[in-house]
Amino acid sequence: MVESEHRPGRRALMVYSGLVVLPVVAAIILLGQGEGGAGVAVAKEASGPSLAQLLLAIAVVVGACKVVGWLAQRIGQPAVIGEITAGILLGPSVLGALWPSGAATLIPKATVPQLNVVAQLGVIFFVFLAGLELNTRLLRGRGRLALVVSHVSIALPFLLGVGLAMLAYTRFGTGGGFLPFALFFGVSMSITALPVLVRILHEIGLFRSEIGVVALTCAVIDDVTAWSLLALVIALTTASSLFGVVLTVVLTAAFVALLGLVVRPLLRKFVARSTAARLQKVAPLSVVGVLVCAMATEWIGVHAMFGAFVFGVVFPRDNPMATWLHDKAGGLTTALMLPLFFAYSGLRTDIGLLSGGGAWLWCGVILLVAVAGKFGGSALAARAVGENWNRSLQVGALMNCRGLTELVVLNIGLDLGVLSPTLFTMLVIMALVSTAMAAPLATWFARRDGRNVVDFPGRTSERAAA
Repeated sequence: MVESEHRPGRRALMVYSGLVVLPVVAAIILLGQGEGGAGVAVAKEASGPSLAQLLLAIAVVVGACKVVGWLAQRIGQPAVIGEITAGILLGPSVLGALWPSGAATLIPKATVPQLNVVAQLGVIFFVFLAGLELNTRLLRGRGRLALVVSHVSIALPFLLGVGLAMLAYTRFGTGGGFLPFALFFGVSMSITALPVLVRILHEIGLFRSEIGVVALTCAVIDDVTAWSLLALVIALTTASSLFGVVLTVVLTAAFVALLGLVVRPLLRKFVARSTAARLQKVAPLSVVGVLVCAMATEWIGVHAMFGAFVFGVVFPRDNPMATWLHDKAGGLTTALMLPLFFAYSGLRTDIGLLSGGGAWLWCGVILLVAVAGKFGGSALAARAVGENWNRSLQVGALMNCRGLTELVVLNIGLDLGVLSPTLFTMLVIMALVSTAMAAPLATWFARRDGRNVVDFPGRTSERAAA
């Protein structure tokens, strides 16, 4: 009885071995005979890095960004400072210099282009969410202050940047012409990273304070103006003729008008007439809209990010679709895609290029000009329209935050060949230092202000001034 029960199992094993295992082994042997196996090797080489290598690189990047980001928070800095620092540590500046073989194993050069593709998608969704978070209602009642401070915080640094570019071009110019070099230099000095500013205000407890609202209001106008200026600069840089520049500007204006005058009203009507359940079902289609808008501006010749940002600005807020995008796209972007962008920027940042006192002197001058234009200009403008010095200096410190948005601009300049690797490294250092200054300085000035009591990095309580 027992023997009869085992016979079907033995028979199945024999059939499986004869009709599955043996044919597979024979097929592998026959395939290996073709051209001595050279064809397989060539195909493997042409296919790029293995999936295991790519997954290892992603794991290393995300893990390093989270660990260094946590360490940054422990010393009173926002996590984004640690994440940017982690990208630099993984690049040739530290890991590549101290342990070249280990760096090549953890993040092989063949994986870098694939990391860049995922990173670019992360940046596209990041700027879309940045546009979605813009609260234009903050402008009510503070229009004069916001307009003056935000425009001064762009115009003055831009002017100083162009002036510095006149001195730096002979040493750091890439041969692409002075105009694009000076324009990118000026824009890089003028950036305020709105999403990073939001994170800083949350972490130091000033988000709901009066000065936090003022800073956010200024940053809203600053962000829109800066992205528009960047779009114009890219058009001037990439167009081969005056007609190309005009065509790019006209197409960009038409794209913005289409989204503002047609797409925005249609989206609002759809949201108003749909139930919450229906909006949740169609929410994933919003991702398609982001990608289509990004593709449109990339085709126009501006940049994919600009299309994603404008779509975020016109997208309806406070509805299940926006909530879904924040929860799903926002979480994936912050946890996975943006760390890859930090690593990609870090892999392109080589502090070893700053050899000698002259290079570091230039780096210091760039940092000084950037801080003087952004911090000083914003503070003076706020003081000129009626704020006291403590609150004006708080605004200046917060507007001096550059962060991720600056890295996006710098990577575009490097990709277009406008910025040299050496100048790119200097500007990355400037972005990191100026962003690291924002939280401690804003907190210190807030403590001196009688209307804000800050227990850094905890909460802020408001009290009436004596």
